[in-house]
Amino acid sequence: MTGSVTSEDAYTAEPFVPDRGGLPALREAAAECRGCPLHRDATQTVFGAGKASARLMLVGEQPGDQEDRQGKPFVGPAGHLLDRALAEAGLDPADAYVTNAVKHFKFTRAEPRKRRIHQAPTLREAAACGPWLAAELDRVEPELIVVLGATAGKALLGSSFRVTRVRGTVLEEEVHGHPRRLVPTVHPSAVLRADDREGAYRGLVSDLKVAARTLG
Repeated sequence: MTGSVTSEDAYTAEPFVPDRGGLPALREAAAECRGCPLHRDATQTVFGAGKASARLMLVGEQPGDQEDRQGKPFVGPAGHLLDRALAEAGLDPADAYVTNAVKHFKFTRAEPRKRRIHQAPTLREAAACGPWLAAELDRVEPELIVVLGATAGKALLGSSFRVTRVRGTVLEEEVHGHPRRLVPTVHPSAVLRADDREGAYRGLVSDLKVAARTLG
């Protein structure tokens, strides 16, 4: 490894991930993660939530402002929209394990004390957090992964992933050394930003119905 420890090449959560223990042990260890600089400005690590027995795992990009404050994934506006879409597709949000590719909120401020504005994580930041996602997959062993948006897709499937090409289809790919079934779709925050919000929402529900049929 070359360069200083602050160089992007050195980013990795690997030293912080415990070899043993279930999801509670992972969550406790993740609270102390310093694998990349995002921990410096974020309020706290936002780890995944849900049952270790969940058949469905939902993977998003990163926590937003509300998630960062509350310490739980998908509790803000995008999360509420996702819950509604899941229920409409015939999937119980309470039965899913939800997490993000990146566990810390990345943001910028136009001025001090102003609203925190979401910034997309870099591929290296997502890769640095990859060991946490791999550990969650190992503990949960979901039957199906719903990929929410481009950042999550690239974290799981590589930088060539394009959500628009494969959304609403069932993929069978190797992820972190194990065969997985995945259904990609847009991130619910993209629905909230869409000009045609109702049309974008219908598209999300349609993709989630594919996931519901796949789970049977």
